[in-house]
Amino acid sequence: MKRAERLHAISEMLRRSGARGVSAERLAREFEVSVRTIKRDIDALENSGASIWSRPGPGGGYGLAKSAFLPPVSLSPTQAVALMVAVSVSADAPYADLARAGVRKIMDVLDPKTRKRADELAHRLWVNSPPSSSRATRSAIETAMTEQKVLRIRYTSRDGTTTTRDVEPVLFASTNCQWYLIGWCLLRDAMRWFAVSRIERATVTMTACRGHTIQEVGEPPMHARPVHGRND
Repeated sequence: MKRAERLHAISEMLRRSGARGVSAERLAREFEVSVRTIKRDIDALENSGASIWSRPGPGGGYGLAKSAFLPPVSLSPTQAVALMVAVSVSADAPYADLARAGVRKIMDVLDPKTRKRADELAHRLWVNSPPSSSRATRSAIETAMTEQKVLRIRYTSRDGTTTTRDVEPVLFASTNCQWYLIGWCLLRDAMRWFAVSRIERATVTMTACRGHTIQEVGEPPMHARPVHGRND
């Protein structure tokens, strides 16, 4: 299991544990990693905004604060199908696997009548998405961005030249139906755009990024905007 997937699974286990919480030792056994790794994962979840509480001592552990739980979800069948379409046509987007898992959770909590109507409508939509890059490569890229660690990539440029580079990830961008990793390239000592589809291999290093900012990337493509759930 890749780290991004494990982080999601840990947050789900913490959510299910409720007020009881779950110990680091139990999490370590569940995911077959060390307690030290679990504690690093908990730190990563907290840094990403998860509201995690901890209780020290015998019988202690970790849990998710009540404020971290989603309230009851109420969607129309067409809204539910719109979410399915969005993740289906964006299979190569960053964190697409987690998006699909999120949609499945939303579908699970819909009332049976709405879910049935949504399923019926979903069968009337076909999507033909091209194959995406390998799951291992995408997972490494996503983890490096989330944790702000230097990423080592094997990259083939448009002219066919293949190089190995260390990159400090700054942001993901989608333009002209292509996803790019934009980051500070230590080989070129400059900001560079890397087409994700041309990243053949990626490994997360233990080196922390130095804090290059989005402003250093320059002007965004026309009509580009940050991803968020608001209309403003």
